[in-house]
Amino acid sequence: MSEEKNRNLSLEGIELMPLQQFAENAYLNYSMSVIRDRALPSVADGMKPVQRRIVYAMAKLGINAKAKHVKSARTVGEVLGKYHPHGDSACYEAMVLMAQPFSYRYPLVDGQGNWGDVEDPKSFAAMRYTESRLAPYSEVLLQDLNTGCVDWIPNFDGTVDEPKYLPARLPNILLNGTTGIAVGMATDIPPHNLNEIANAVVQLIDKPDASVSDLMKFVPAPDYPCAAEITNSEEELRKIYETGKGTIRQRAVYTVEKNEIIITSLPYQISVGTVEKQIADLMSKKKLPLVSDITNASDRNNPIRIVITPRSNRVNIDELMEHLYAVTSLENTYRVNINILGLDGKPAVKDLKTILNEWLVFRTETVKKRLSHRLEAVNKRLHLLEGFMLVMLNIDEVIEIIRHEDDPKSKLIERFGLSEAQVEYILETKLRQLARLEEIKIKAEMDKLNDEKKHLETLLGSDARFKTFLKKEILADAKLYGDERRCPVVQREAAVAIKEEELIPSTPVTVVLSKMGWVRAASGHDVDASSLNYRSGDKFLSKASGKTNDQASFISTLGRAYSVDIKDLPSARGQGEPLSAKVNFQPGEKACHVIVPKKDMYLVVATDKGRGFITLSTDMQTRAKAGKALINLDEDAVILPPVEVIDRKTDLLAVASKAGRLLIYKLDELPELSSGKGNKLMGLNTAKVTIGADGLATMAIIPEGASLTVHSGKKIIKLNNKEILERLGSRTKVGDMLPRGYQKITSLEVELPKSDADENAEEEIPEFTLE
Repeated sequence: MSEEKNRNLSLEGIELMPLQQFAENAYLNYSMSVIRDRALPSVADGMKPVQRRIVYAMAKLGINAKAKHVKSARTVGEVLGKYHPHGDSACYEAMVLMAQPFSYRYPLVDGQGNWGDVEDPKSFAAMRYTESRLAPYSEVLLQDLNTGCVDWIPNFDGTVDEPKYLPARLPNILLNGTTGIAVGMATDIPPHNLNEIANAVVQLIDKPDASVSDLMKFVPAPDYPCAAEITNSEEELRKIYETGKGTIRQRAVYTVEKNEIIITSLPYQISVGTVEKQIADLMSKKKLPLVSDITNASDRNNPIRIVITPRSNRVNIDELMEHLYAVTSLENTYRVNINILGLDGKPAVKDLKTILNEWLVFRTETVKKRLSHRLEAVNKRLHLLEGFMLVMLNIDEVIEIIRHEDDPKSKLIERFGLSEAQVEYILETKLRQLARLEEIKIKAEMDKLNDEKKHLETLLGSDARFKTFLKKEILADAKLYGDERRCPVVQREAAVAIKEEELIPSTPVTVVLSKMGWVRAASGHDVDASSLNYRSGDKFLSKASGKTNDQASFISTLGRAYSVDIKDLPSARGQGEPLSAKVNFQPGEKACHVIVPKKDMYLVVATDKGRGFITLSTDMQTRAKAGKALINLDEDAVILPPVEVIDRKTDLLAVASKAGRLLIYKLDELPELSSGKGNKLMGLNTAKVTIGADGLATMAIIPEGASLTVHSGKKIIKLNNKEILERLGSRTKVGDMLPRGYQKITSLEVELPKSDADENAEEEIPEFTLE
């Protein structure tokens, strides 16, 4: 039964279209609707449709700059009911934005009540509480509204008409700027100074071939409602105005009073509370040690006044502010994307000259329409007055015709050659207008109208005079509504933050590593690490001296290097915390040595299997929590404590084997590597011992002129510098065997050269001959 019904269905009168094509067309229509009817402003009056409708509705209701304030809900209701059938909250927010002097360079609405503030622009009261009227600047958009120069279009339901564009007497598109997000595109237009834009337009009228660079002599940069500095370079600003895209950089302005920093202006839409919170957070996290206090001293007389107190008089205030600019909103950037609807109704990103040229085309057409409309009205009035004067000269005959003729209208037209309009005007004339005095007034009016007609015809007939008239109007409006630039243009580089390690107080510390892998930082360099308190079963393993702004590097049992900022290490008052909480160890891996790398500090790293190399200590540093490879290990190899190089050209390296041999040779026989397995440090003699039992026991760097003490438990052997030089060998040798009883070497101690007095006072130590 259902199949039979389907066969009887007819598609007659239904348009068939592929779903893909329908969806594509529907989305394109929607996107263009959003672009044209909501998001992007027009180059003509610089307004989005909702803004235009709000201003027009207020003008239509008579809520002008001289009227009383009216409840904002009245205006919103008028706009929604007649012109803009969208949400009331969105419409009211658009109205609020036009009333906020910190948002609009030249506000269009004069608000009364709570309209928000720069600390919280969204804190405005509901529209049932606030009152509003048009601001004086709105006359720039409305003054020519009823002079016959506006194109009218029907509203959404066709019941009333609304203006397609408001007849802007100045390029409002650049004066107040705007932001908007459409479908697939957005716009970010910065505000500008009225006087500067007006002068640029006049320059373009005089010199149509002027370049963007020429216009920038009048418009050097945007001009925001705030008074913060614009720090872009001239090249950056030129690129913005030539391409319509770029970034504006603004920074706060400050003064110094009694060694306190007083911030008096902030970048556009940055609040005092925001900056205060940012600086306070940095102070609480101990990332701003140069500042001791911040105070919000803003009041009615000083809307922006932030007092920053440096830590001491030695703090360089300029450097401190440069750092604050970099890490807080005291310096902020604003995107520029001058994407607007041109006179053709199409969206495009335009440069400064193109925008002003298009607006000039719009303004020229608007003024010509206005003048033509006025000329038509003058001619019509003169035509009526001419007929009336003819009647005045023949008043008795005219009265006779009106009294006795059945069709006086036709008779008057036939008798005096009048037009129908003239006759209608005569017939509607009151008797008192026929007095002699009225005749004098009419003649005076005709003379005035004839002069105006001549003036209008001259303007419309001469390009030069029309341009002069256009310029005079622009400059007159600029004088009436213009003001001084608020944002000074000061070319500066973008702020760069002080390196974190430079901000941290540089105090001496000792990094202590325990056998179980717990780490901490103790104040000072003369720390007895073995006497610190350790967890049960734990004990001291390794330590390194440095400063709080240094980085500690840890060498692991797998030959990898890991780095941790010393400032992030816990205090030695406690037992520390596991290093594994700060780095990502592999299974079974733990730290065995710690060093504090320094610039130009070289180390010898080696394993007990007798392989090693020279490496730059800073090569061990890494920001990766997974660490980096340092030394490739043989099976069951153990890494020896690294030893610091004093002078790579003159130092000697002393290495001692587990079998009791000592070898001394020049350090430069070892290669310098950033990572790897390294070379053999000595020829290990494994023939006389169990295979695998021999290896490297310890090593030491011997600077020029130093002596060496070999420790074997409590026994020692001392070699002076002369004896050391006599026993210099080669890296490939097995070294000299120490005497019986001294072959279990525990450490090598190096003593630097001392004065003669010190040498005489030294205890005598028995000398031993090496085999």
